[in-house]
This record gives sequence, C-alpha cells and structure tokens, in this order.
Amino acid sequence: MCGIHLIWGKGANQESIEFLVNHSTHRGPDQKAFFSPWPSLWIGVNRLKILHPGPDADQPFFAPDGNSFLIWNGEVYNYKNLRNILEKMGIEFITQSDTEVLLHWLKIFGAKGLESVKGMFSLIFVDLASQNVLVARDKNGEKPLYYHQDPTTLMISSESKGLGKLLGSKLDEGQLDNYYFMRTALPGKTFYKGVKEWKAARFSLIRQHSAFRWDNIPEIKKEESLFNKERFKELLLQSIQRQFHADMPVGMLLSGGADSSLLYSLWYKETGISLPTFTIEHEAKYSKKYDDAQAVSKLENSIPLEKNPIQVSQKIFWENWGEYLLQLDLPVGDSASFLTWLIGKEAKKSVKVLISGAGADELWGGYNRHQAFLKYQENKGLFLPLKSFLGMLPLGRNWKKFLEGIEPDSKKTFLNFTALERIDHDIFSDYERIFDQKLSPYKQILDFDRRVFLVQDILKIQDNALMAHGLEGRSPYLDEDLLNFWHQIKDEEVLKGKKWIREILTDLDLEWVSQRKKLGFGLPLLEWFSEEGEFASRVYASLESFKNKYKSSLPKPALQLLENPRKHVKTHFLTLYNLFLLAEWLKLNKL
Repeated sequence: MCGIHLIWGKGANQESIEFLVNHSTHRGPDQKAFFSPWPSLWIGVNRLKILHPGPDADQPFFAPDGNSFLIWNGEVYNYKNLRNILEKMGIEFITQSDTEVLLHWLKIFGAKGLESVKGMFSLIFVDLASQNVLVARDKNGEKPLYYHQDPTTLMISSESKGLGKLLGSKLDEGQLDNYYFMRTALPGKTFYKGVKEWKAARFSLIRQHSAFRWDNIPEIKKEESLFNKERFKELLLQSIQRQFHADMPVGMLLSGGADSSLLYSLWYKETGISLPTFTIEHEAKYSKKYDDAQAVSKLENSIPLEKNPIQVSQKIFWENWGEYLLQLDLPVGDSASFLTWLIGKEAKKSVKVLISGAGADELWGGYNRHQAFLKYQENKGLFLPLKSFLGMLPLGRNWKKFLEGIEPDSKKTFLNFTALERIDHDIFSDYERIFDQKLSPYKQILDFDRRVFLVQDILKIQDNALMAHGLEGRSPYLDEDLLNFWHQIKDEEVLKGKKWIREILTDLDLEWVSQRKKLGFGLPLLEWFSEEGEFASRVYASLESFKNKYKSSLPKPALQLLENPRKHVKTHFLTLYNLFLLAEWLKLNKL
C-alpha cells in the first residue's frame, strides 16, 4: 500500500509534489520520496511496507540499468508465478518483493503485460529513455487514482483531496444531485471541480502530458470445465492462500456474517493458525438488532480466533467524528465508512493488513435489492398494472419502496431499488450505459453492482478508512480467477442468495451462520435519531445550515426533506445521515 503522485508540465515543481506527498503520509508512513527525472516532471511516493519491508524495496524502484522506474500502490497476488517466468528469461532479483517483479514485468512486456497481473494496484511506470509514462488502475478498482488535466499540466494522485487543495478547486455542485440519490459522486467524478477519478481497468501510455487516451486492460479468459460448489471452494481457497500472505501481521474484519465467517473458517481449517479479528460491538440496548459481536462470540466456540470487539456509542461517535472527517478523502453516504475507520484505529495497534468479505454480496446475489429484482422479474406482469392500487394500501417501508421503484424497464427498476429513492431520467441516463447488454438481465445487475456500487461505495470506504491508519485492506472474493469463474457461470440459480457460500458454511457445521439474517453494516441511525438527544439536535442544526447554503444546487426532493427533517426520520434516516456527512465534510474543507 502506498500513495503515488505525478505532476507533469508547466505546474511541476518540488513544492507542489511535496504538498501531495505530505498530504497522504497516512497512506505510506514507512517511507516517502520525491524527485524530478527530467525537467517538467516530478514524481512522489509514500510507502506502506507489507511485502519485503527492507529499504532495498523502497520506491521509486529503479531497473538495474537505471533507464526506468516504478511507483505503485497495491499488491500483486500472482507475483511468484510472474517471477518464475522472469527468472527463466534470465532476470536476476535482489529482493523478495512484488515491486521488483512488477517493474521487470512492465519493462519487458509493457502495457500488454498488465493483462497477466493479478492483484490490486494503481501504478506509474516511467521509461526514462523514451520519456513515456504508463499509468494504470486495477480491474476491480480496489486501489484509488485521481487526476487533473489542463492544456499545460497533468496531475495524478492516490487521493482527490490533495489535488483539490493544491489546485484551489471549488465544489462541483453538479454532484450534489447524484449524491442525494446514489450516495456518491458520479463514477469518474469527484466533489472537486477539475479533479476526476481514473476509472477501474484503464491504462494509458502517455507520451505528452497534454494529450492521452485510455485503453482497457483485457481480461484473460481461462476456460473452466466445472461449475460446482467444489470448484468454487477450490478457487476461494487459492485466493485465501494468496491474499492472507504478508510479511507483516494480518487480521480480519469479522462481522459474524456469511462472507467474512467463511473466509476465516477456511483459513483456519487449512492452516490451524488463529488471527486477530475485529468486530463492532454496539451498546447493550441495541444488541438484539445489531448482533455482530454476539455472532462472533458464538463463532469463537467453534473456531479459535483472537477477538477484538470495537465499542461504538454516541459518545464514542462524537469523540472521533472530527478526526474521522479530517481524514476522509471523499464522502460516501454510508455509515459503514465511520465504523470501518473506527476499526482501523484500533486494528493498527496490532496488524498492518485487514481481510474483508467485500465483493461476495455483489457477485453472488446477497443484497435485498437482488431479491427484490428477482421478485420483480417473476411477477412483472402482475405488479405493473396493479402498481397504483397496491400503492394505496397501508404497506411497510420496504414494500412501499419496491412498488415505487418498479418500471417497465428492468434497468431503471434496479437503479430505483439501488438508490435511496426513485431516480429521475437524467440520473438513469448517466448509469444506463454501464449495464453490460451481453449478459442476462439478472447477471447484468450483479455485474453493475460489481462495477459501480462496489467501486464507488464498498471499496472506496475500505481503502479510505483503513489507509487513514496506514492499513491495507484485501478482498479475497475479488480474486481474478474467481471473477473469471463467475463470468462463465450459466446457471443463475447459484448466483442467488450466495448459494455456495451458505452451503459450504453448512458443510463446515456452521449452518447457523448461513441462516443468520442479513443486516447492513452501519450505525444504529434510526435509534439515535428517535432518541431526540444530542445526535439528532446536532444533525438537524448542521442540515439547516447546509440547506441554506446550497439551496440552489440541491435536488427538489432534498429540499423538501430538509424543510422538516424530523417528520421524515422513520423513512429517510439514511438520507439524513448522508446529507449530514456531506454537509460536515464540505464545511471542514471550505467548499
């Protein structure tokens, strides 16, 4: 894990690159460097040491002939296989790091070599002889990368906030609309004018800073012959073996739910090694509903683990709120961000790597919206003509959202299920083109979640919240071999409700985990609002100022909600928190 930075062109100077490097010290507290390889180009890096922590693997990492170097952020999980190939080609190595392997791989194979790199990364490879720069981001978007480009200068950084502050950027008010409905800025955008996100799976070989185009990293299709639970388990075990490997202490984000429990159970069954696990523990009065800590305690009766419960309460929330906001690169409307950050604050005392179950829900059909979409598919002919009539009945919150969301267009319907409330045509048009028309309707929505929700929400939260404390997050369910396997599955039944994940848990005598009711990972917001105490009063005060300042830029539903937020707590508590988070972040960053 690291922070990487580049400034190329008229705006390149030592002071500016130092600003970016110093602004992301938390991403790589173990080593930093900045230098100018040729006039008008400055490079900077922060290094977090995970593999081969010695100084001989520091960055920038130069080729033996001195004609090229690499700075990068991430891990290459198949680096041993790539190293074996390189050694057969006569390459001699001086470290055991994946950095050295990646440098030689790119030096020999160039951009085409990216298709064989299995891992998470954002990278900048500089060829000094030709003065070319290769910039790339991994296929899943696990590692962030942002850029600014104008006719005179190209700037690239691992964090958007550093670029925004260096440029003196103002708020891109056009993103407020998307945030209200979809919890984030639009894919490819940020809240800073002039600062964009480098999209996942894209690379560019840049010869002049003023002009470049992207290409997509191709996926190598390895034909599978078996599509059953045993093959899925085999591939998951291979991923666990790769991603649990590090030269620094490894721990686990463990909720007691199906995804993280299966990862830990398979790890322990294979190795017999217990690991530190970190779990949010809510106050006793909420523990019946928010029962992760109790589930992990029950799991401990079956599998040895080093349990670390992380307490959360309103008092703890406010004690940490200022520090959390200060370290937040971009707001994502999801209170899991704060909880992950809180876990990271404690976990950094004993580990440097945290494993999570990210990606399982998106790929294997674990969200309520996936079940709602299946219900819509099966009964579309019934629901559409009766929509108006059913909407008049005194239905619960979930049924009401379902009925308001259904449309003749299946893609629009799923986006309505994904959004916090029914979206308008403009937002739909921004997302419609992302759906892969080559896939079946159900597989389209899973793939959409992988490429949008996972990247914009889950992975962004994981990287930002953990890297704030100098921790690396890893996600074994996103292993490239598992993704290749997923793409070739034809039987959609195995993609519903995480079928194989639950069956393997049952095989491990953990059926109770597989049957545990899914509850989103987040703060007890409805309960905190309903108490009408300090939390509610501070949130409402912040929202009132926010409404007054941004009245002309907020969408109509947001203004209606903010006119009397107390009236809408039961149905819009998630949205109220999201707007509060955005309001506080904008205020802190003077946008």
